[in-house]
Amino acid sequence: MSALLTLFACLALGILCRRFARLPDGIVPGLNWWVLNVALPALVLALVPRVALDAHLWLPVAGMYVTFFGAWFVFAMLGRLWGWSRQRVGCLTLACGLGNTSFMGYPMIEALHGKDGLSIAVIADQMGCFPLLAAGGIVVASIYSGKGTQVGVVVGRVLRFPAFLALLLGMLVGVTGGWPEAVDRLLMQIGQTLTPLALFSVGLQFRLALRREHAGPLLAGLGWKLLLAPLAVFGFGVFAGVGGLVLVVAVLQAAMAPMISAAILADQHGLEPDLANTVLSAGILLSLVTVPLGNAWLG
Repeated sequence: MSALLTLFACLALGILCRRFARLPDGIVPGLNWWVLNVALPALVLALVPRVALDAHLWLPVAGMYVTFFGAWFVFAMLGRLWGWSRQRVGCLTLACGLGNTSFMGYPMIEALHGKDGLSIAVIADQMGCFPLLAAGGIVVASIYSGKGTQVGVVVGRVLRFPAFLALLLGMLVGVTGGWPEAVDRLLMQIGQTLTPLALFSVGLQFRLALRREHAGPLLAGLGWKLLLAPLAVFGFGVFAGVGGLVLVVAVLQAAMAPMISAAILADQHGLEPDLANTVLSAGILLSLVTVPLGNAWLG
């Protein structure tokens, strides 16, 4: 409960500061730079060597692919049925196919399941959601905005991302016996700055502007992201014989709110940015309720 209160408090502080405080220029890019390039790699380096090898760890990664490609299929079909523009289909595929599995996923999973759950969440994010953003997200944005795709650019973006490099190094360190205690403690202390700063940054970027023409796409998008996608991952995991904490974390990561970076990508490519921001903000609010409820249902 204390960890969940910290999560709510940091998010609320960000919203209140954006509304009432005089903030320095560039505060959001600065916070995001620290989170993505320092805190997140440090946390990955600290947690990945601790992950016990489990034959079922493929499920949290596969769950991210089920969520993304399921969203692409669902919204392409709905687009044909309801006459949506290509921009709207691309917007919803990005916003509701990619989850906020780091900025919100890490603190929420840690609050609900501690460091053991967090280490599984890192695997889902770094080996599932991030490669999908770096590769699949770019492909979707390029296709639905009418721009071409360049394989070299996509591959280079993945290989240059600090947290992905930290994942590879962390796996190597885990095989060789882990970090010395002093290094492990230092990495954890730096990594622990991720939760308050990430949620504060999310609060600073929070925008909710409901428009009548967005009602249908909003309901369809969040219906997939917050309900149908996690149910699909749950069914997939049960069918494959996966249970326990691995199944729970896989489902909860699939149920996280839409990804901020995906909404930014939709904005950059002209894929209905107003709808993307509305889906993002509404999804963040709802997921603060739906994820704990889903966790209680999973037991």
